[in-house]
Amino acid sequence: MPRYGVRSLAELIPSLLSSLGLAGFENRLSLESTRRILLLLIDGLGWELVKVNTPSAPFLNSIAGDPLTAGFPATTAASLSSIATGRPPGEHGLVGYTMVLPGYDRAFNALTWSLYGVGPRRDMLDELVPEQFQPRRTLAEQAGASGLRSHHLGPAFHEGSGLTRAIGRGERFHPADSLAAVSETALQLLQAPRTFVYGYHSGLDAAGHVHGVASQAWRSELSKVDNALRMLVEQLPADTLLAVTGDHGMVDLRPEQRLDLADHPALAAGVSMLAGEARARYVRTAPGAAADVVSAWRSNLGDRMWVWTAEEAIATGIFGPSVSDLARQRIGDVVAAAFGPVGIVERAIDPAQARFNGHHGSLTSAEQQVPLFLFRA
Repeated sequence: MPRYGVRSLAELIPSLLSSLGLAGFENRLSLESTRRILLLLIDGLGWELVKVNTPSAPFLNSIAGDPLTAGFPATTAASLSSIATGRPPGEHGLVGYTMVLPGYDRAFNALTWSLYGVGPRRDMLDELVPEQFQPRRTLAEQAGASGLRSHHLGPAFHEGSGLTRAIGRGERFHPADSLAAVSETALQLLQAPRTFVYGYHSGLDAAGHVHGVASQAWRSELSKVDNALRMLVEQLPADTLLAVTGDHGMVDLRPEQRLDLADHPALAAGVSMLAGEARARYVRTAPGAAADVVSAWRSNLGDRMWVWTAEEAIATGIFGPSVSDLARQRIGDVVAAAFGPVGIVERAIDPAQARFNGHHGSLTSAEQQVPLFLFRA
């Protein structure tokens, strides 16, 4: 289970802000006081993956501490939103890579802020105003009210995107399209007497999805990250705390473990929409079909997936201690989370995802546990 309220990604920035001396933020991670903070989010950096690849990440392993949990689902949109708001997915409402929305016959993609899958590209910025879609006050807004400017470094196309507008309010955005650019800009910003800098890098996640986390390509990318961070710490100004974490881990699935809904009529019966992602599925069912879908999915997948009605899933606490009405609407009628080597895909809707070797989203420790590496300059 995600360790909400104790040691999840939602506790990270409040603890960091508290260590900077800002009142009103709880330091549940017991971080030491500092004057400057650089938080780096390496997309796809799972705790177990770092541990089993020590030769590829000697520096990171040398500063390893106790891990955090990502939250459910263990995926980028949900995790970044928890980091930015300090809340579990059930509260901030960005409950996945794709979500079920009332009134739409296609799922909604939170990363592109558009309708998902095959069909005309349909930008949703006007229909689903990001500031209303995620109305909670961000931690950067709260820090700004206390006089601290937060800087965000990431790919140029993130600037002004729907997701950035939803969860990045209060931050000053700086385009940085590589880890080297993130490091260079961060070092400039850290010359200020008190500052908070948050950088994001996606290369490791991309390598994992395409090649798999058991591949040499993934290990090479991990080595690049490790070397870049080792060089970065040598240049940090005094009294700077570097915190490095991830948004989810990842597991590899062989082609036969990626089950396409079109090839399995028993799983497709009564299903009107799939959202979420391969290992953490939200299912919208035809009217009156929810019970039959739960029964069919449990019969066919119960040895590899937990399958719940939406109400049962909420009652487990996987989304957090409370779930807003908005979040409830976005998870559909049935929730399925993989604990075995399986993923449910739709090549007709998302052919790229159906070909991915690396997947994530569920509640296994390989997907849930993310590192918290700390280095004090």
